[in-house]
Amino acid sequence: MVLIAIVSVMLYYYIRITILETVVSELTYEAKEIVSNYSKFNPENKTEFKIYLSKYGHTDVKIITTTKRLKKPSFKHYNIGKDSFMELSYDFDENSCLKLTKDTTMQTEIIAQILIDILIVNVTAICLVIFYAMFLSRMLLVPIKTLTARLSKLNEKFLQEIDAKSLPVEFSPLANGINGLINRIQTFVSYQKELFIGIAHELKTPLAVMKAKNEVTLLKQRESERYIEALKTNNEAINSMNAMIGSVLEIGRQEGAQFEEPVMTDIIAFLAKLGNNFAILAKAEEKDIILELSPKILNIKIQQSLLTHVVQNFVQNAIKFSPKGSQIIIKTQVQNSRFIIKVLDFGSGIDESKDLFAPFKRYGEKGGAGLGLFLAKGAAQALGADISIKNRTDSNGAVATLSLPINTKRG
Repeated sequence: MVLIAIVSVMLYYYIRITILETVVSELTYEAKEIVSNYSKFNPENKTEFKIYLSKYGHTDVKIITTTKRLKKPSFKHYNIGKDSFMELSYDFDENSCLKLTKDTTMQTEIIAQILIDILIVNVTAICLVIFYAMFLSRMLLVPIKTLTARLSKLNEKFLQEIDAKSLPVEFSPLANGINGLINRIQTFVSYQKELFIGIAHELKTPLAVMKAKNEVTLLKQRESERYIEALKTNNEAINSMNAMIGSVLEIGRQEGAQFEEPVMTDIIAFLAKLGNNFAILAKAEEKDIILELSPKILNIKIQQSLLTHVVQNFVQNAIKFSPKGSQIIIKTQVQNSRFIIKVLDFGSGIDESKDLFAPFKRYGEKGGAGLGLFLAKGAAQALGADISIKNRTDSNGAVATLSLPINTKRG
């Protein structure tokens, strides 16, 4: 409505100036004609006379004595009662000037009528805009109410995608976004169910082993070595349960870390500091950590706890599965607007046909709860990064890769 008002005011003044400019041009033309051919228009040499050069009517001319010459023509528009006039003062000679007066009542009435027409058009346009806005808002509210009703009926046990085809084309991106969110919720719920079932199974197994060993030992009187053996078996089962409980606690910590506020970090300096800490762990296992970090400085807004969790898991696995005297290489680079972190080892490699990131999946002869890579993948997803582990093509061993989008405004 403000735009309509601005355009209307500009249009009105443009039309008004154009109409009056026509009168101004006529008066200027008539003044020049009188000066150049005075005897033709005023043969009797009167101080007041009329000329009829315009098709819109006559022009009254007065010759007025003046003490100084006019520097330039001047115009004046004035009203007398209901009539309006345009007056031109034009230099005639050294002692006099011409005053040409033309009746502009008709032009003024046209301008007034145009103003009324513009006001009527504006009121009609504003009414149409308001009506259309109300109609459009009601029309747009229908699919929104439909989406709201469907979302309110969603149950985490029976999640169903929204049919985007039943909505207007304008709402397709919104419906697709909601469907993507529903898919992520379904994936999360499935992972949670799988995780809870796995935790129950993993904790139940050592308890069953402990119970069975104790029952067999208590069936009859035995030598002290048998009791010692049973206690050792129970201790091993307890250690396994402690490792499992520690991994479950790590899941809770990781979910809390996802809500950590991202901070601007020089990721190269951050990884160099982590690498120095990992070097101490590697030395205890008679292995070396090699850092090949590039570029020298790269500032990224990131959740440091999640990044630490992923890199720490990569390095710990590399140390675990690498032979003594070998090297673990932490390598970084920028490629296609992504920051790539690679951890390379010289171990025996992996079986790429298996899902290494599934919970409670253990590979190789080393122990563990089987949740490390599962948690690393969850942390990578929270960072918006991609994670993968593949066999090396240039040597024995595996390479774990984290591909992080470079976004200095992330979060």
